[in-house]
Parts: sequence; C-alpha cells; structure tokens
Amino acid sequence: MTNAENKASIAVIGLGIMGLPMAVNLVKAGYAVTGYNRSPEKAAKLASDGGKAAASVAEAVKDADVIITMVPDSPDVEAVTTGEDGVFANAKPGALWIDASSIRPDVAVRLAEAARTAGLRPLDAPVSGGEQGAIDAVLSIMVGGAHEDFEAAQPILNAVGKTIVHVGPSGSGQTVKAANQLIVAVNIQALSEAIVFLEAYGVDTDAALKVLGGGLAGSKVLDQKGQKMLDRNFDPGFRLALHNKDLGIVTSAAREAGVVVPLGAAVAQLVSALVARGDGGLDHSGLFKLTNELSGKN
Repeated sequence: MTNAENKASIAVIGLGIMGLPMAVNLVKAGYAVTGYNRSPEKAAKLASDGGKAAASVAEAVKDADVIITMVPDSPDVEAVTTGEDGVFANAKPGALWIDASSIRPDVAVRLAEAARTAGLRPLDAPVSGGEQGAIDAVLSIMVGGAHEDFEAAQPILNAVGKTIVHVGPSGSGQTVKAANQLIVAVNIQALSEAIVFLEAYGVDTDAALKVLGGGLAGSKVLDQKGQKMLDRNFDPGFRLALHNKDLGIVTSAAREAGVVVPLGAAVAQLVSALVARGDGGLDHSGLFKLTNELSGKN
C-alpha cells in the first residue's frame, strides 16, 4: 500500500461493537479516520485511539475519500445516508461509500442507486466474524457493487478483514450475508441442543467439545460459542436482537424468492421468542438458554 493510500481520509459512521474496532484498525493501518456515533462517547474513544470525532454525519463525511457506514438496520442506514445531514447530500463527488451494515438486499439496491445519483461509488459490504473478528481485523467481507469500485476499496477492506470476496452487483453482498446468518443461527441452535443433550447424560462436556471440534461436527460456531454455553456467559459479541433482525431478512427474502428455509424459520421463531421476553441484549449463543429451559434444565 502506498503512503498516499495510507493517508486517504475515511469517515466511519456508527461506532458500536463492530464499527469502533474497525475504525481503530483503519487508524492502525495509517488512514486518517473521522468517526461519528449517536453516542458521543464512542467517537471520543476513537479520538483517544488516534482518530477524530465529528459532531454530525455531515461533518464526518464532508472531506472523506471513503465513507463506511456500520449501523444496525435498514432504517438506520437510510437515516444516515438520506436527508440534509446525510451522507449523500454532504459527501464529495467520487467518494466511495461502503455500507458494512447488514440490511435488506432490496434496500441495498435502492440506496446504491441513490448514491450513484449523488455521484458516489456504492458498495454493500456486510461482514461476518463478530466482535473478536473486528478486533483482530480478520472479518469475512462479502461485497456487492461494481468491480472497479471493489478494487478501489480493497486496500481499505484489507485493513479490517481477511477473507474479502466480490460476490456480484449491488445487493449481492447483503444476500450472501443473509445466507451467512441463516447458517450461523442453525449452527448455534444445533450446538445448543447438543450441549443440553451431553449435559443430560453427565458427559465431560469440555472433552466432548474437544473431540467434536476435531471431526466433521467441528465449526467456528463450536469453537467460538461452545465455551460460552458451558459457562452460561452470554455477554454480547453479536446480540440476539440483531440476529432476530437478520433472520427476518432471511425469511422475507426466501419467501420473495419462492424457496423454503424450514430450519431457518424454526430457529427464527426461537430467536424471536428470546427477544420478545427481553433477552435481545444477550449474545446469540443465548439460544442455549431457551433450549435448556425447554428441556426443564437450569
């Protein structure tokens, strides 16, 4: 990466569990990073790590060569991109807009069209890997948009991710992310059921997960979530409320495409039940909690 590329000006809108470590890693990579967050203490944290804090979206993006949005849901992306204070009205022409949020594919397509009308180069680039993946800069990033824009964004994406793939035109990144969230949710539920089953028979669960992890049952979900379930530690790396939103995207998009996702639909209902009863702030490994309770266990 050249020094000029290192000094590209980047605005990061949304400094939550994922956005803040991504912004910090961009600072570490040598970029000039300005952040905005509705909770100003997050922007202050970025400033203490070598970035700059902005008081508004407009202030953050006005001089940026690259704008990254990382906010919770489709309405949040629309809120920070449209309107007088939004990205589209205040970014300079030719800037790259990389939306790392996980939103509906149809909204991604519509906002990409609006971004191009505003003179921007849009990419939908949702990420997978959770908080630890963001901290370690090893995220998987699935990117939709024009290939030339993907190539221009590659150095920036390399600073926050490890597996970075252009998967098609605008909206494609969000479609692949929906598939990712389907696989992860079903995996977490299967792991939850397996651990409840093992515990019911008094098996040494640490040993059991070790041997299961070395065979065909092994997965990153088992590696990252198994111990959390054993410890009953559901501090969020990725909140159930967000996975609930993502599974809503999956089931809706599947219905529109005329395909069935029976396991996904069942897990979506379990996640929705947890959120409805007030557990939306737990990590998505909290699916274990409900599975355990349904089995009459503590």
